[in-house]
Amino acid sequence: MKFKDMPYERINFEQAKQELEALMEEMKKAKSGEEQFEVHKKFYKLNDRVQTQVTICSIRHTMDTTDSFYEEEQNYYDAQVPAYSNLCVAYQKLLYDSPFRNVLEEKIGPVAFKNMEIAMKSVSEEVIPLMQEENALVTEYEKLLAGAKIDWEGETLNLSLLTPYLKSKDPEIRKKACRKQNDFFMSISEKLDELYDKLVKNRTQQAKMLGFDTYTALGYLRMQRNCYGREEVENLRRQVKEVFVPFAESLYEKRRERLGLDKMSYAQEQVYGPEGNPEPDGTPEEILAAGQKMYEELSPETREFFDFMMENELLDVFGRKTKAVGGYMTYLPDYKSPFIFANFNGTSGDVDVLTHECGHAFQGYLAAQDPVREHADIGMETAEIHSMSMEFFTEPWYRLFFEGKKAGDYTRMHLEDAVMFIPYGCMVDEFQHEIYDHPELTPDQRKEVWKNLEKVYKPHLFYDGLPFFEAGGFWQKQHHIYSFPMYYIDYVIAQLCAFEYKAWMDQDYKAAWESYLKLCRMSASRFHTELLKEAGIDSPFKDGVISNIVQNLRMIV
Repeated sequence: MKFKDMPYERINFEQAKQELEALMEEMKKAKSGEEQFEVHKKFYKLNDRVQTQVTICSIRHTMDTTDSFYEEEQNYYDAQVPAYSNLCVAYQKLLYDSPFRNVLEEKIGPVAFKNMEIAMKSVSEEVIPLMQEENALVTEYEKLLAGAKIDWEGETLNLSLLTPYLKSKDPEIRKKACRKQNDFFMSISEKLDELYDKLVKNRTQQAKMLGFDTYTALGYLRMQRNCYGREEVENLRRQVKEVFVPFAESLYEKRRERLGLDKMSYAQEQVYGPEGNPEPDGTPEEILAAGQKMYEELSPETREFFDFMMENELLDVFGRKTKAVGGYMTYLPDYKSPFIFANFNGTSGDVDVLTHECGHAFQGYLAAQDPVREHADIGMETAEIHSMSMEFFTEPWYRLFFEGKKAGDYTRMHLEDAVMFIPYGCMVDEFQHEIYDHPELTPDQRKEVWKNLEKVYKPHLFYDGLPFFEAGGFWQKQHHIYSFPMYYIDYVIAQLCAFEYKAWMDQDYKAAWESYLKLCRMSASRFHTELLKEAGIDSPFKDGVISNIVQNLRMIV
């Protein structure tokens, strides 16, 4: 079914609560594991309906943040979903404590039960008001950024539409765009500080009420980290500082030389070379058509997937002034349909959407064939492998988007940018650890933490008179820090795994692709570390793996 034709009906959570409570009673009365699993299938149906309607609302709200109807609906869900989620955890507790658990575990797997244990530790009835407040604060932050009105020579731009100027081949235009970006964030600086201060205090209070010393531990649970913890993440960051930061800095130095600069500022480091970043050729419609051809040729599985996406209009990728910023892939369970949201803006980022977000969506499309819903409950560190690896698997088709030598330039730029991301991703993660470990910090002290981390992870960084960023405010434009706490190291873990796929596909593309398909189909049926082992990928948590990745990359970057 086409997305525009999918009916929307507000979920009556009182009715949903009654249905769920009835299922809980039925579960208690079941005489066997088989009977309980039949009840559980009814839960799938109920929860799919709820999640589908909530997601339709969320998508349509981000498609037009000025639509008052869906804004009101989104506010409704911000208030209602936490209580429903808490009731779902109560239902899961019956599964977890079932006398027939061995039968249920055989059907839905041990990972599902570990995730239930995590869920039970991370929510409770008493924190629901705080979760509702947290949702409202996040929505307010996202609306604040989506509402940017930046004057550009008489035209009003939002942050997404400013991006092409930030990456212009003209260095003076880039500088001007950076000043405009800086001025916008300066104009909302106090509000940004206020919102984040409230979020830190809110999340810390939730953690205390649930028995944690700080939000950090609770954040790990809410990110569903079920087979590794803080120690492994800190060890990964240590190796990145030792091995990856110097490697990334050497690439920044090459970029400075390529640009012919004595010193490279933030405004200049965002472009690959003196001609700017390679831009895709053709209209947005032609770029989509090129994407369809790419996936038709890549494999029978990707052909079927992308045809489904196009036929059902499940990509909203054209930039509009009232759209939310950024991009995402989400899933509509009732229709077994992934959905991709993005903001095409004429830059190479448009191609990134057709590789990265389609990697997510492709895995979601494959996972829809699995009747066990828990298997779709993927940790983000695994989910991002699907997307980041697809960026590399599609390299042979970049020529469809870029004419002549631009295809080679984009290939090299994409790999270079991926390397440069690793230190930044670790910086965002370490920043969040510091903030939630020390919730008493003032807004100015938080900015000092960020400035100090920039010196460690991006020592070359030079803002060249942009006061908002020089004061340590860059992190306030990274919406994950506000909206999805502790979610960013997942990108780093996944990118490192994607580098392993890159090295593998350069040696044996077919074998690497078969491994990737296997990883996608396994979904969340096993723990993250087990998935990697089964797919033939080394975990970047292991000592020495990151060093090996860098050695491989040095030969091709």
